[in-house]
Amino acid sequence: MRGIKRVAAKILQVDFARFLVSGGFNTLVTYGLYLLLLNVLSYRTSYTIAYVAGIVLAYSFNRYFVFKSHQGIKSVALFPLVYLAQYLTSLLILWVWVDKLGFDERVGPLLAILITVPLTFIFSKFLFLSRPKPEHPQE
Repeated sequence: MRGIKRVAAKILQVDFARFLVSGGFNTLVTYGLYLLLLNVLSYRTSYTIAYVAGIVLAYSFNRYFVFKSHQGIKSVALFPLVYLAQYLTSLLILWVWVDKLGFDERVGPLLAILITVPLTFIFSKFLFLSRPKPEHPQE
């Protein structure tokens, strides 16, 4: 049993490392887009557009780089829901950061990322990797 736990911990670390790398790249791209859009749009609209672009990038990264697997239509259909939950949580954090606390709107998305990334990884892993089938004891 210890061996299984060690292997599982190692796999989690590797997947999480790839998740962080792809997420870091995705964050750079979408944060840059957000900053560009702030020149012409409100922070809410800028964040929404950048976020939708990030979902498309994240799905591609998770599918082909992080987990190198998927569960067919399940991962395609449910993946946007994971990011919808992350988006709503992030937007709430951003709203509190900017409107309630009066802090810089350029920094708020970074705080939201720090808070939401671990949960997003767990839910994404669930969507992309199939669970091993339980072993049946031999009779």
